[in-house]
Amino acid sequence: MKIKGKVWKFGPDINTDDIIPAPRLVSTDPKELAKYCFEYDRPDFAKNVKKGDIIVAEKNFGCGSSREHAPIAIKGAEVSCVIAKSFARIFYRNSFNMGLLILESEEAVDGTSEGDTLSVDAATGKIKNLTTKKEYMARPIPEFMRNLVADGGLMASIKKRGVV
Repeated sequence: MKIKGKVWKFGPDINTDDIIPAPRLVSTDPKELAKYCFEYDRPDFAKNVKKGDIIVAEKNFGCGSSREHAPIAIKGAEVSCVIAKSFARIFYRNSFNMGLLILESEEAVDGTSEGDTLSVDAATGKIKNLTTKKEYMARPIPEFMRNLVADGGLMASIKKRGVV
């Protein structure tokens, strides 16, 4: 899985309420949730994010409640992946279950600015900043978790394999 996109940069401790505010949890439709993604912190996000864009964030991305709506909203906004120094554990697992690719790389976060263009190879973990011409590595993701993303999430993966 190879990705290329423009960077939206976020700081540390972005919680699930920052990603999708609680009053918007009346739907699980990805496109509906995407309209309100980062509604309070980045009101321009939903209007300006483009298919394939990449979120880059500091530590502890996705902290707070365990709601699955947060990765659904990001995926609904057609963000191709999230790269952060670290993720809240429940958000980490929910992201793969919902089919959202996430990668951990402190050096990539430190070496990336808002608006840069990145290319990402999920299989190798190589992240190239096409703006600065620098390369970084993400922590490896097990193949079965990459497959969850490629299949569109846990339920889609189960259905694809004929288990349900």
